[in-house]
Amino acid sequence: MANSISKLAYQTLQQGKSIAGLAHKQLSTRLMELVAPEAMPGTTTVSAELMNELRASITALQDRDWLEAEQGIYPTELLFEAPWLDWLSRYPLLWMDLPTTWERRRDRNVRDLPKQTDTSLYPDYYLQNFHHQTDGYLSDHSAALYDLQVEILFNGTADAMRRRVLAPLKRGLRHFSDRSPSSLRILDVATGTGRMLQQIQGALPHSELIGADLSAAYLRQANRWLNVSNKNLVQLVRANGEQLPLADQSVQAVTCVFLLHELPANARQNVLNECCRVLESGGVFILADSVQLADSPQFSSAMDYFRKTLHEPYYRDYIGDDIEARLSSAGFDGIHAESHFMTRIWSARKPVANQI
Repeated sequence: MANSISKLAYQTLQQGKSIAGLAHKQLSTRLMELVAPEAMPGTTTVSAELMNELRASITALQDRDWLEAEQGIYPTELLFEAPWLDWLSRYPLLWMDLPTTWERRRDRNVRDLPKQTDTSLYPDYYLQNFHHQTDGYLSDHSAALYDLQVEILFNGTADAMRRRVLAPLKRGLRHFSDRSPSSLRILDVATGTGRMLQQIQGALPHSELIGADLSAAYLRQANRWLNVSNKNLVQLVRANGEQLPLADQSVQAVTCVFLLHELPANARQNVLNECCRVLESGGVFILADSVQLADSPQFSSAMDYFRKTLHEPYYRDYIGDDIEARLSSAGFDGIHAESHFMTRIWSARKPVANQI
């Protein structure tokens, strides 16, 4: 009975988040049409068939999310965990931020970054306003709004998609089952505000967690979310995924969530190479990113909508890229992939020494 009530509460929560996300997007789009019509992207109407595909895909994602919680892959409490009051307090800031977002979109100004930015600290491809968001990834203001923006973008399914990383991650770590859980080190590359690390922290509370990201502002926000109460301290490091400040074979698992589609092709390969380098032989690598044309052709118009609506300069190249070939080139084997709503999950391992 308790499980039935919890499942109903979860379904109700997800439905509420979906309705709220859709309502926000519809209202903000209507307002943009009235106030800044020249900023409207040239997109086509979403067909009823595609909407049905998307709804069915969301339902399948949520069913899988609940099932894996029931199976004990992560605690059921994780399904309800979110800083609701904090997000509610920040929600008015989203509306206040919209006029400058529309202005950047209208003017095609994608280099509108804080004046104090030391550009020498970042690769050129990073120095732009992804998603047209204020300050790019380079301010506390941006970091404060990011998680809420992503929840709205994906109609409340962002964490459910992130949690698809957890099952293959835990399976991969069985290779080290002879070791104590506290000795296992897990690195999250491009950790941002730490939402993926929060999911891992819930599923693997005794492991040593490390988050690397280029943005000091986003790492500050991650520290606020992660290093609280009696949980194990998470190490947060400002670093480029192309040059990780970790020793060879120093971690047993690496995760990387929604990074590759924001990288040019050569940087994509560099990041995968680095993930393989720092991973111990036999370790597991879990990659999560946008679905691609080859695996989800039914969502091609949704991908096109995403590209046109948000500033994503490398997305068109990414959705046609051969990620499995890149993983193989980096040195991984045992590659497996599956899709969940708008997210593709790849799992791979670094071959053990006597198999290289």
